[in-house]
This record gives sequence, structure tokens and C-alpha cells, in this order.
Amino acid sequence: MNVIANMKHGWAEFQAMNAKDKRSKVIDVLLNNAIYILLIIFVIFTSTRNANFLTMSSLINIISLAASSLPIALGIGGCIVLTGTDLSAGRVVGLTAALSAAMLQATDWANKMFDTLPEMPIPVVILMVILVGGIVGLVNGFFVAKFSLHPFIVTLATQLIVYGILLEFYMLNGNNGQPLSGLSDTYRNFITGTMFSIPTASGNSVAVPWYVLYALILVVVMWFIWNKTTFGKNMFAVGSNPEAANVSGVNVFMTTMLVHTLAGCMYGIEGFIESARIASNTANTGLNYESDAIAACVIGGVSFVGGTGKISGIVLGVFLLRIIFVALNMLSISGNTQYIIKGLIILIACSIDMRKYLVKK
Repeated sequence: MNVIANMKHGWAEFQAMNAKDKRSKVIDVLLNNAIYILLIIFVIFTSTRNANFLTMSSLINIISLAASSLPIALGIGGCIVLTGTDLSAGRVVGLTAALSAAMLQATDWANKMFDTLPEMPIPVVILMVILVGGIVGLVNGFFVAKFSLHPFIVTLATQLIVYGILLEFYMLNGNNGQPLSGLSDTYRNFITGTMFSIPTASGNSVAVPWYVLYALILVVVMWFIWNKTTFGKNMFAVGSNPEAANVSGVNVFMTTMLVHTLAGCMYGIEGFIESARIASNTANTGLNYESDAIAACVIGGVSFVGGTGKISGIVLGVFLLRIIFVALNMLSISGNTQYIIKGLIILIACSIDMRKYLVKK
């Protein structure tokens, strides 16, 4: 009888443990995906409050906004894989946007910054902004890799330096800090011109701009670099464990330099696109762009712990963040409150990311 009683007791304990494990797994799934669950609830709520949220024009607007933000997120994602970040990203975007605008102002524009300068060929300007962004990234990578300085400190310093250069640039040739506008039709059409149009239920059509295609090309290129090249494998190895990567023959110094340089190049492309997209550039262009990019990367699963991340995750994170911002605008949430929400998103996403790491550990 005692044996049977013990068996029943053991079976009851086993069932209780299984039930506890199942509950624990369900809780883990809910917590790990909390931000996505909240987003779905938020989207449903917004669509009930504003019928325009899920219309074709709104969806194309979200896609366009996401495409304009992708280059900087693709660049900063590599820095996060290396357990770092890049606070200079937004200011590099501002500098390269200003440079693009100055080089591609219409020749007959009354307030042209360099009035004797002819309109530059677009490929030359693209190479120019990539070079400028790459140089800033190279400087970041050198100080991080050579002196083992934390990327936060290095990029904070370069952020201030680049911002100072940007302010001086706006003062050149008697411009006196005035916005740079009057961009040439060729430049604006190259970026914001209509690639194709999609008809809507109302009988109108919504234009999809060319820069959506450029963002898609960058996504493919970065996916190939991250997943199909030795450099990509080395980046993840250094991000996971730089000491082990060094022992395995990975050039940690060169890999760190290249990751930051590539990031800078992406910022340059972002600046080139953003300059034509907003049409009127000021010294505040690019302000806080890095915070949105960091939030998108973390939401998309690029971990600050290092060695973890996917290009598809970054794309998803950028889209989710843009959906949130568009929804907030449609709900008439003030810009001041949106800063609070952005901060909370970063905090929650980082907390979830760290929780996943601690659970695995």
C-alpha cells in the first residue's frame, strides 16, 4: 500500500512540475515577445480610433519612412553587434546631408551657397558623402580598436567634433547658418521621384519614391556582407568574444575598424537620401537619428550583449518603430510625449534583451 501511495504522490509531483514548467514557458514567451504583443494591441487600438491608419496611403507612407531610416540602422547595427554603439551617427547624417545639398543646389537658386560651383554629378556626390561618412567611422573604429576605448566615449567625442564642423560648414561663403534648400530637380527626382504608383480604393493613386528601391538594395548588400563574407563571420566572432576570436586568428583590430567604417558609409548614404527627402536642410538635420536607429536595432533583436543580430531583424525593427510613430501622430500625441515614448521603448527593448541573455546564461 505504501508503495502505491508513494507512486501516486510521485506522479502528482511530476504533474505539478510539468504544469509549472508549462506556465514558466508561457510566461517566458509572453515576456520575451511583450513589445510585439503590445504593438499588435496598439495597432488595433489606433485603427479603431483613426480609420485612415490602415489605408493604402498610410501603409505606403510607413514603408517610405522606414526606407528613409534603414541606412543608418543598418550601419549602427554592426556597432551594436560589437557590444558598442555610435552616438555620432545622427550628426554624420546631418553633415553629409548638408554637403549633398550644397553640391546639388540648382544653378539658378538665388541663395546658392557656392554660386560659382556648377551642379555636381550625382555619382560624384554619392562617393563624396560615402567618403566623408567612412572617414568619421574610420576614426571611431581606430580609437575603439587601438586604445580599447568604449565606443560610447569615442562616438560622443566625434559627435561633438562633427557637429562643430557642421555648424562651421553652414557659415561658409556668407551663408550665415541659413537652411540649404533650392535643390536641383535632377537630385530631387533621383531620390523622391515616383518609382511607380499604387491605386487606392478612393480612385486615386499613391506614389512609391525611388529611395525605397535604394533602401532595398542596401538591405540586400548588407545581408550579403553579414552572412556570406569572412568579414561578417569575423564581426560576429569579435562581438561574441574578442579574446577567443583573436586566438582563432581573427584580426580584431581590423574587423573593428571595418565595422565602424562601414557604418559611417551607411550614414553618408542616409544623409544623401535625407537631404533630398526633407528638401530644406538645417544644422538640426540628423538630430537624434541615432536614438531611433538604436531602438529599431534592439527591437529587431540585435543584442547589446554582442554577437547576435540579423539584417531581417533590423528591417523589422525599423518598420515596427515607424508604425508606432505614424500611429502616435494619427492619435494626435504631442511631439514632446513622443520623446518619452521613444525612451520607454528603448528601455523596455533593452530590458527584454538582457533578460533573454540572463535566462540563457
